[in-house]
Amino acid sequence: MPKIQAETATGVIEIEAPAGKKLVLAIEDAGIDILHRCGGNARCTTCRVEILEGEPGDMGDLERERLAREAELAPNIRLSCQIRVNGDLKVRVVSQASVRGMDPGPRPADE
Repeated sequence: MPKIQAETATGVIEIEAPAGKKLVLAIEDAGIDILHRCGGNARCTTCRVEILEGEPGDMGDLERERLAREAELAPNIRLSCQIRVNGDLKVRVVSQASVRGMDPGPRPADE
């Protein structure tokens, strides 16, 4: 089972996730309050993660087009709702509900 190290505002959490699971759901199911305001549809970028180590897989058209509209994002920024976990990853969660004082948003489907 792939291992994920998720850096948060309060520390690092180690997660194991089944292969093929959406990264945003693996992070949320581990108790991290990651934002996902659009429900996992690659529209809002609130579920951004910084990929620190590992290979998150190829970027799809929806994700590429959405991230292209953001100014000055580092090349290792990805949308966790668009990544399927297939190997070990080390990520930094960019936006947490508790830090922003927001509701995380509708839970993304794991289709």
